[in-house]
Amino acid sequence: MPSAAATGQDHLAHLDLADPRFDTTSAEVRAAREAGWLATTSYGFAVLRYDAANELLTDRRFRQGNARWPEQNGVTEGPFLEWWQRVLLSIEGDDHHRLRRLLLPAFKRQSILRMQPQFVAIAEDLIAGFAGRGEVELIKEFAEPYSSRILCLLLGLPEEEWEQVAHWADDLGRSFGIKVAEDLPLIEAALEGLTSYVEAAIDDRILHPRDDLVTTLVEAHARDARLTRDELVVALVFLAFAGMETTRNQIGLAVQTLLRHPDQWRLLGERPELGEPAVEEVMRVNPTVTWVTREAVEDVEFRGVPFPAGSILQVLSHAAGTDPAAVTDPDLDITRARERPPHLGFGKGVHHCLGHFVARVDMAVALPMLAAAMPDAEALAGGEWLPVSGNTGAISYPLRFTPRSHG
Repeated sequence: MPSAAATGQDHLAHLDLADPRFDTTSAEVRAAREAGWLATTSYGFAVLRYDAANELLTDRRFRQGNARWPEQNGVTEGPFLEWWQRVLLSIEGDDHHRLRRLLLPAFKRQSILRMQPQFVAIAEDLIAGFAGRGEVELIKEFAEPYSSRILCLLLGLPEEEWEQVAHWADDLGRSFGIKVAEDLPLIEAALEGLTSYVEAAIDDRILHPRDDLVTTLVEAHARDARLTRDELVVALVFLAFAGMETTRNQIGLAVQTLLRHPDQWRLLGERPELGEPAVEEVMRVNPTVTWVTREAVEDVEFRGVPFPAGSILQVLSHAAGTDPAAVTDPDLDITRARERPPHLGFGKGVHHCLGHFVARVDMAVALPMLAAAMPDAEALAGGEWLPVSGNTGAISYPLRFTPRSHG
């Protein structure tokens, strides 16, 4: 990978993204942003200002940089690497456009909105399990079962099997962390399990079609030989883990963020129509995807800086989303979300997250319901969190609140 010296940028601030203790929301990052839009990192460069990030993500001279992530972390062979190189996140050009067009109908807005009452029912069921107790471990008792049960609903999988799906998704989600090589046995076991599960679901829908996403994609495969069975399996496995893991993590981060602003938390409980803007605000200031990667496909000059082909640039989501040059008064305010420039938490350009509308709808349902059930919630000691780099979120997040009275 080209170095800072090779690009003539050895005067830039350096951010050690490979250090598990590094925090992409830290004062160190804010100081680097104040000094300029670009910094060096353990994985190439970091883009820190909103305008530069927004421009980079739609610049066709750069491609999605995730394809090289396993190799950057020492994984140079094996089934995980082979699978990773075939997921929609990693492929480019005609193959990417073809697959995206074939998969897109399964994520139609009206299809997701039809499921909204079922999202509400799942949230009500989970909240009822702890509302009278006055305490909850938010991740295991709400965020994980909620996101996993919705994923099962979306895919048409048995809802009672959510725990197994969540376990595989959780382990496969380690592939986005900075300890990929260390976690490889768990990642590859989860990949094998989830692949077998998806294969069985596809076989079932061929014989017994129904109104779900798997059937939609199976029918697309039957109509159009350009969507191969292997591509279908790879896409569904990626959806199963990415859809569950990122939503679970973002719910925990959203509650963490809102509890730091108790007035906003209470307002959300009183005005559930603010659910949608609340999702946009918390993803702007506390995103689970802490960076979005791009790779130069040719020698490029971008904003006056030369980048040789192969240069990796990481858009730091929090730094861009809270850039005071782009966002006046960048602190959280769910009543002003529509005044903000669009956050970059779902990426942008040709790699904009395919399932963004699912995530937006299910979180817009969940957050106001949680705020209404626990208006005085406060975090307890003992929570455990992933590093604030790569994909971040809570492993456990215990809360206390005044229990609902019965009767």
